[in-house]
Amino acid sequence: MNLPFHFNRGVVEPIACLKEGWALVKDRYWVFFGVTALGLLIASFVPMAILMGPMFCGIYLTYFSYRRNQPIELGTLFRGFDYFGQSLIATLIQILPLMVVLMPAYLLTYVAFFVMLASQGNNPEPSVVFGFIGVAAVFWILLVLFILFVSVLFSFTYPLIVDRGLRGIDAVKLSSRAALANFWQLLGLFVLQTLLGAVGMLFCYVGAFFILPITFGALAVAYERVFGLAEVTPNLPPPPPAFA
Repeated sequence: MNLPFHFNRGVVEPIACLKEGWALVKDRYWVFFGVTALGLLIASFVPMAILMGPMFCGIYLTYFSYRRNQPIELGTLFRGFDYFGQSLIATLIQILPLMVVLMPAYLLTYVAFFVMLASQGNNPEPSVVFGFIGVAAVFWILLVLFILFVSVLFSFTYPLIVDRGLRGIDAVKLSSRAALANFWQLLGLFVLQTLLGAVGMLFCYVGAFFILPITFGALAVAYERVFGLAEVTPNLPPPPPAFA
């Protein structure tokens, strides 16, 4: 399918997106907090991330409705189920490659660790142990970079499903193209969000939840900078019949 949607390049400014994300949510912060926290909790209840798609769609739908000066409430989250099928397709496209890479990686790491210990006996050589730790660290750093790369590519997938009504696979394609056109800026935004999340986790993990509305708001702002929000046709009653 030839996707006709135009997108802007080089328009995502990480710090500015975070500031605008906070400005977006601050007046209705507790509604956005409830939507994001509840959405992620519900998504985590079902295995294979089956509910992640509709929950993320519901979260972004809340942000976009608010940007359009439409009423929002906690129940807006569940309107994400209107996009269940296409969001599930997009989610599977995202997580299956990650699972194919991560599951063997975990297995390989543990097997290599126990083989190393068994080969060293009761008195392992410190150089061998530290060498293994160094190799494993480099290996997992590369895996984290791979996960981060995939996450950047999927930055706009759910917003495109909600805002433009795209099919799951088309949203993935267009999101990847737009993300690559804004890759380093989006990467910077993800790094800043990760650092904010790490700071939040220092406060007994609870602080990370309080940052969620800002991080989702920043991504919603980034989407609007890249694509703009689609115009919504108002539901007007049909015109009266014309009489000759």
